[in-house]
Amino acid sequence: MLRGIEAVTADTRQSFPRHMHETFGIGLIRRGAQRSASGRGPVEAGAGDVITVNPGEIHDGLPIGDDGRAWQMLYLDPELMGEACRDVSEQKFAEAEFSDPVIRNPAIASNFARVYATMTGRFFAGDETPDDPPSPDSQTAAMAAEAWLLETCATLLLRPTKPGIPASVRHARTLIDDDPTAPVSLSDLAEASGLSRYQVLRAFSQGVGLTPHAYLVQRRLNMARRLIRNGMPLAEAAAASGFADQSHMTRLFTRFFGFSPGTLAASF
Repeated sequence: MLRGIEAVTADTRQSFPRHMHETFGIGLIRRGAQRSASGRGPVEAGAGDVITVNPGEIHDGLPIGDDGRAWQMLYLDPELMGEACRDVSEQKFAEAEFSDPVIRNPAIASNFARVYATMTGRFFAGDETPDDPPSPDSQTAAMAAEAWLLETCATLLLRPTKPGIPASVRHARTLIDDDPTAPVSLSDLAEASGLSRYQVLRAFSQGVGLTPHAYLVQRRLNMARRLIRNGMPLAEAAAASGFADQSHMTRLFTRFFGFSPGTLAASF
């Protein structure tokens, strides 16, 4: 698998609270359906629909019906996507975003399912399995992933057009982003933004989509996820990302991502 890509398969009834990822995400609902309040409006997606999420986009996820839903997702590092966008645009731009949170296109869905299976070796029930599938670590799988990534950038990504966050909120957010492990108070954020504590609380929630505390927790969770992907032991990752202990990290990690830190560590 290409460096900078994380693959996740899930089959769950779990409801996910509002959260965000540092990465781009694109996936396929394989069974059931879900409802989501994405940063691009409320959406519903069912079996056969392709779903997307942009870095930093606040979203949640609730199953429709009692049987839950199953999906396969690829999470793509922004640096990897930036390189692909520069290539596709002939060096004209490196920043882009998915415009549609749900894509109903059988050809795109079929292509994703094929590439996901090639990259991971994981086939969903009912998929047509080749007689001699390539190893996920093979050059064939890497080439398939690279070709799919370039095609995805060329057909599904657009240059961002939405207005930016106010400068006062950006200053407050940067204080958290510069060191998510450091303790920070509303007074600190108010000083950084030039607003009162109540003003920064309200403006941050409106501009970012999460309260400052919820945003801080998300930044720490994404840091832990990145450290675990890079091979850091779980207890060390918990401490390095600002959690009181491993159990605290595990509870929040599982609640927001739907799988445990141990499951993530075992997949690399």
